[in-house]
Amino acid sequence: MNILVIKSSVFGDNGNSSALVNAQLDALKAQHPQATVVVRDLSTDPVPHLDGDRVSAFFTPPEQRNDEQQAVDAFSLALIEEVKAADHIVLGLPMYNFGIPSQLKSWIDHVARAGITFRYTENGPLGLLDDKPVTVLAARGGLYAGTENDTVTPYIKLFFGFIGITDVTFVYAEGLNMGDDVKEKAMSEAQATLAG
Repeated sequence: MNILVIKSSVFGDNGNSSALVNAQLDALKAQHPQATVVVRDLSTDPVPHLDGDRVSAFFTPPEQRNDEQQAVDAFSLALIEEVKAADHIVLGLPMYNFGIPSQLKSWIDHVARAGITFRYTENGPLGLLDDKPVTVLAARGGLYAGTENDTVTPYIKLFFGFIGITDVTFVYAEGLNMGDDVKEKAMSEAQATLAG
């Protein structure tokens, strides 16, 4: 079994979402002792934000790319290959100002590529990747799940569905900035969900 772990907290392993990721990873490794784990920590190893040069590299025909453009394309394809090779994806997802971390958006921008992970058809976009389970560990300072202020859950579902992955499960730890007791309860409940 191949497990891809994506951590997107700006606090790295000290983030609440990363703590949940580590708990989920421990549970998966207990079930699959021989599992291969690839960890992509976007705080310690950030994916560059898109700019005109990077987008141009994606759209330049391979035979016309210069060395720098080829390196940009190869970097993107390596990220995509990690997703393709994974049997299970574990995503740590904090909410910052009603959105996803910018470093996660950069990762998404390098993985969602027309003709590679999705294509447009007469019936709309078609994801090109095989479906697989994705566990999203969503940590929030306030209470957002199930409300109109939760822009993150539908966005992440839309992204994964767009590339062909629809088996997406969310585990929430909310109210983490609403006092120590609330935080402890929320984290304990989320970890119990992962363990059980």
